[in-house]
Amino acid sequence: MILVTGSLAFDQILDFPGQFSDHILPEKLHMLNISFLVDKMRKGFGGTAGNIAYTLALLGMKTCIMGIVGPDFTPYREFLEKNHIDTSYIQSIDHLYTSTAIGFTDKKDNQIWGFHTGADSISEGLSLKNVKEKIDFGIIAPHNPRTMLKFAKEYQELKIPYLFDPGMQLPWLNGNELKLAFSGAKIIIGNDYEISVMQKKTGISDLHDLSGQDKIIITTLGENGSKVTGPDGVYLIKSAKVKLASDPAGAGDCFRAGFLAGFLRGFSLKTCGQMGSVASAYTVEKYGTSTHKFTRDDFIRRYKDNYHEEIKL
Repeated sequence: MILVTGSLAFDQILDFPGQFSDHILPEKLHMLNISFLVDKMRKGFGGTAGNIAYTLALLGMKTCIMGIVGPDFTPYREFLEKNHIDTSYIQSIDHLYTSTAIGFTDKKDNQIWGFHTGADSISEGLSLKNVKEKIDFGIIAPHNPRTMLKFAKEYQELKIPYLFDPGMQLPWLNGNELKLAFSGAKIIIGNDYEISVMQKKTGISDLHDLSGQDKIIITTLGENGSKVTGPDGVYLIKSAKVKLASDPAGAGDCFRAGFLAGFLRGFSLKTCGQMGSVASAYTVEKYGTSTHKFTRDDFIRRYKDNYHEEIKL
């Protein structure tokens, strides 16, 4: 079983038809007061844990989520269970709402996000030690930073391999805390900007050098693919072809799910990276997160179309 921890949130995604850069004056950033008129909005299910678990389930992986949510979570829980995701470790409380994310995307796919933590603010009370089932692999995706660090320590105590993805919580994690989480992680992942921040905070000149410690380091590069470094070498992964780009939200989460679905099947790092690219292409073509859908046969065909190789799922 893969245990996914991260945010569980209701997403509101708004599309701005212009470019943010045309409406923001750099010399006035100290007194910014701006409004964007959007032409499209969608409300849906999101959050890093929900997004990753959903695509893992599509790829046939046994997946469970741990987290805390509010009384408004019922339709989201029903959605997850309908898609064969175990929600038995998602606790519901009455006095706080489920986390909510509001994001603006411009026509160049630049994004501005606001996030209300809600019920996740007390998730530090959760413990991996209360999970009765065997955890084969853990995912620590961005949410309450104190909880992320607690889970990293618990995975290390339990000797369970995990992926560490600090993402949007990097501003709240210092260098020593990142090093602590890195020490037990099997996989460390971030986009190009996030990897640079991790390097600056920790003083590690090149995070990919940690591959010498039997770790896998991944830098996602958007439409330029990804860089995957493991003990057996460095792989530059090309992005999969996108039929018609609609919305980049959730693409990184899908990459993580695709990569892990290959990794936990024992595939090569190159194949895992390519699976991540194919998975992310599906969500980019749909507006919103967790709105894409595919069968395993669909995925196998699309993988072959892009990389001219066969995989079995």
